[in-house]
Amino acid sequence: MMLRLRALFVFFATFAVVLSLQAQGAAGGKLRIYFIDVEGGQSTLFVTPAGKSLLIDTGWPGNNFRDADRILTAAKSAGLSRIDYVLITHYHDDHVGGVPQLVQRIPVSTFIDHGPNRELDHGATERGYAAFQKVLAETNAKEIVPKPGDRLSIQGMDVTVISADGKVIESPLAGAGEPNAFCKKSEIRPPDQTENARSLGVLIRFGSLKILDLGDLTWDKERDLMCPDNRLGKVDVLVVSHHGWYQSSSPALVDAIHPRVAIMDNGAKKGGSIPTLDTVRKTPGIEALWQLHYSDEGGAAHNTQSEYIANLDGPDAGHDIELTARRDGSLTVHNGRTGVEKRYTAGK
Repeated sequence: MMLRLRALFVFFATFAVVLSLQAQGAAGGKLRIYFIDVEGGQSTLFVTPAGKSLLIDTGWPGNNFRDADRILTAAKSAGLSRIDYVLITHYHDDHVGGVPQLVQRIPVSTFIDHGPNRELDHGATERGYAAFQKVLAETNAKEIVPKPGDRLSIQGMDVTVISADGKVIESPLAGAGEPNAFCKKSEIRPPDQTENARSLGVLIRFGSLKILDLGDLTWDKERDLMCPDNRLGKVDVLVVSHHGWYQSSSPALVDAIHPRVAIMDNGAKKGGSIPTLDTVRKTPGIEALWQLHYSDEGGAAHNTQSEYIANLDGPDAGHDIELTARRDGSLTVHNGRTGVEKRYTAGK
């Protein structure tokens, strides 16, 4: 009897140590982020140390499963057999269009979106939204419709909703709220009437690191968010809004948040507008702009350095950009084309 009790004690003691080590590993682990090349659309996969996953957008429909297969490759690289959360920023083809093909490749547990489609164009946007609704009806996936200011419960990182369905957070985040001098440099533009302005944008915190992804949120909504006071404060990593198109990325946003690293999910002929390339590359405190593609519009004078571009001018190669983040605020960016990595020390 005593031997059995002693064996049980050793078993449970060992089990407790293993659980403790696993918890410590998760607490001190790294956040992996895959910026997947979906040719000018968006698809960004976050994988926490706890193995939980968040995919922001799914790329385009069609193309013989091209985008779904590229997402699946990233998911397998991260050791995933399912995706826990898929966040759809808005219902344009290059963001929601890949959903039907994605769920044929890998299960999805929960979708997060801003609510009903508001762009009644009798075309691609309505078709994309209808296809997404069909997936929700035909699968076991749950749906979450958050509001600005809500926190999303994803084990291993803190996700705050900044914008959704045309609204933005009303109060500054902790440590933010200073007057924004860069509002004076940003022209006032008329309200955008498309789904872009309804983008579901988030601020992701991992330890002391802050990552901002506002989807395709437009210039006018950026002003609502950032003027007269900066409600976001400073961030470490900016996912450049709207693929680097000129309709977004005002100085009121980009210059005020002082990103150390920016990632642009542009295509060769989509996004990467000259004004945005110049704004991001010259923003105060920036250490590097990384691009998924060389921008044909930008040319040699405006694109970032070639070492920071995953896909140079030429045939489609589908190279991605991978970012590994640490809780102390340091990070490493890996170029899928060259295999070269660049490390950035902890910042502000």
